[in-house]
Amino acid sequence: MTMNNLRKTFQEIARYPSAIVGAVVILALVGVAIYTMITIPYQKAIELWRGGEDVWFMNPKNVPPAWFNLFTAKKQPVSFVINDQQGQMTRTVKTHSDGSQSITITYTFNYAYDYFPQDILLYFKATFKAKQPFASLVWITPDGRKINVTNFGVPNQFTYRVSQDSVLQGKLHGIDPQIALFADPKSPDPANPVPLKGTYQMVVSGVTWEANSDLSAEFVLHGQVAGLAGTDNYRRDLMVALLWGTPVALAFGLLAAGGTTLLTMVFSAIGAWYGGWVDGLIQRITEVNMVLPFLPILIMIGTLFSHSIWVILGATVALSIFTAQIKAYRAIFMQVKESTFVEAAKAYGASNWRIISLYLIPRMIPTLIPSLVLSVPSFVFLEASLAVLGLGDPTLPTWGKIIDDAFNQSALYNGWYYWILEPAVLLMITGLAFALLGFALDRIFNPRLREA
Repeated sequence: MTMNNLRKTFQEIARYPSAIVGAVVILALVGVAIYTMITIPYQKAIELWRGGEDVWFMNPKNVPPAWFNLFTAKKQPVSFVINDQQGQMTRTVKTHSDGSQSITITYTFNYAYDYFPQDILLYFKATFKAKQPFASLVWITPDGRKINVTNFGVPNQFTYRVSQDSVLQGKLHGIDPQIALFADPKSPDPANPVPLKGTYQMVVSGVTWEANSDLSAEFVLHGQVAGLAGTDNYRRDLMVALLWGTPVALAFGLLAAGGTTLLTMVFSAIGAWYGGWVDGLIQRITEVNMVLPFLPILIMIGTLFSHSIWVILGATVALSIFTAQIKAYRAIFMQVKESTFVEAAKAYGASNWRIISLYLIPRMIPTLIPSLVLSVPSFVFLEASLAVLGLGDPTLPTWGKIIDDAFNQSALYNGWYYWILEPAVLLMITGLAFALLGFALDRIFNPRLREA
């Protein structure tokens, strides 16, 4: 295709607003895919997605995205962390003559939400030789009340969860601590308390008994919303899988569509040119393949052989080459075969492969491009469908894997709609973008579909 023809093609595409929208969305998806692979390398993504509570401890469990608050009058608490690098934290240390230390850590934050948090956690780290440091916790409310939370010896690493402290719950008259600590004592209905808004403080008073001992802590509030995509039952940030699902979906769709379309065209051209037993063999293979159940064979391969996405991709391409499309291409090649320029090429001694590659196949490119673009969504949905069936690559975080995990955890029954809707919307947007561009290209390259 010459530069002049390419320029005319782009001018034709610009006449269709739907094609422009589709192209912009596809370019945006490609940009997201590139950004994801640069900022979250493959190995890091695998470690994040397969990591446990030690990786995602700062996230609450099963909460929707933080931007949900934009659409509600009453605001849900957003998760946050206060440590040495972020939030309002002050730490004072007083060293005594015997080498012991008095350490005071104060966490200050403003709570302006209409609901109670999911939990409050403190992650302690201590260094010592023989005697554990000692810590006591005091909660200070906006109206000046001081609540002695608890005290304990701190091992090298220790996680204190307010919601699991039964002793504290007894002090607070049997009310869940994460509720009682924030409840307004002047609530009109004590049975249905409301949060007291304002500035809260958690004060950790620690003592180390040995020289060179130390004590530090990280304050985490698990809210009812978190991040841009929410979290799942393992506290994983769904944004990781949504981002990495983009390059996986595009790569699988484009490789499968490109490989299938090109190989189908090549086999069609070979059969049409050589004829005889070569054409007969290709047509018999096509007819057998057309009656084979495509999806059950892929399910069998995934179940009995391998869940690897590369194995599934190879099987998909192999099963998609010899389809009804091969007969449609063959019919066109049979017409081109009789053209005068092909006869001229034969007359000056062009080889069979030269005629196939330079005279037959290029004639199919105008019809090849739209069909290639239009077939991408079907392969993207295929990869997601296999993942939903539990046959996706277990190491890859993909859109289909998110939906599969959501169904396994009864997300719809529990009201976690975001867990399914986010990957489903991305799948629909991807399919729609390629469809819009593909239909416009079909009108451009197929004269019978052009508008008068």
